[in-house]
Amino acid sequence: MVAALRAQPLIDRVIVVDNGSHDQTAMVAAAAGATVVSEPIRGYGRACHAGVAAAEGADVIVLLDGDAADDPAELPRIVTPILDGDADLVVGCRVASGRETGAMTAQQVAGNRVASALLRSLHGVRVSDLGPFRAIRRDDLLRLEMCEMTYGWSTEMVVKSRRAGLRYLEVPVSYRRRVGVSKVGGTLRGSVGAAIFITRAILRHSRWRPAAPAR
Repeated sequence: MVAALRAQPLIDRVIVVDNGSHDQTAMVAAAAGATVVSEPIRGYGRACHAGVAAAEGADVIVLLDGDAADDPAELPRIVTPILDGDADLVVGCRVASGRETGAMTAQQVAGNRVASALLRSLHGVRVSDLGPFRAIRRDDLLRLEMCEMTYGWSTEMVVKSRRAGLRYLEVPVSYRRRVGVSKVGGTLRGSVGAAIFITRAILRHSRWRPAAPAR
């Protein structure tokens, strides 16, 4: 995964956040040429926050899971609209035609549909998938004052970007079966917990206002 990302001409640096893993994640990532950041306190949002903080000096931040479900070769689809000035937040939409069988569980698909419907109805964002493969300028992301340190991180980003006047765009991407078992989509407890945090994030930030206006 790291090697495939580093092979992309648009990538300057690959940062891997070791979020309290008990395997050889840090060692393997470092050997492949990634900058490894340790965030021992568990939490998806906390891991993303640590990676963004470590990317000091970066222009565009690309976020994706390290489980090999996302295809690094599709990175230009995510980044190019931002570089061309056509969007401010780009999210990879895991379209059904490009999903490997079993890549998403039934509860993940259902949860995405419900969360997307809430975002459309409450915030007017044309969302169809809250995929992890996304890109945004680092300065824009910092202005969003992200505070969801668990499953609500990705949803918070969409809500606040809308509130900040950033332009949202989805692009189709493929999605493969992940390596290992997901602690979220792979278990009922994880799926229910994620649904609660995602819904809370949609409602919690509905009245948030940015401290600084959008560019």
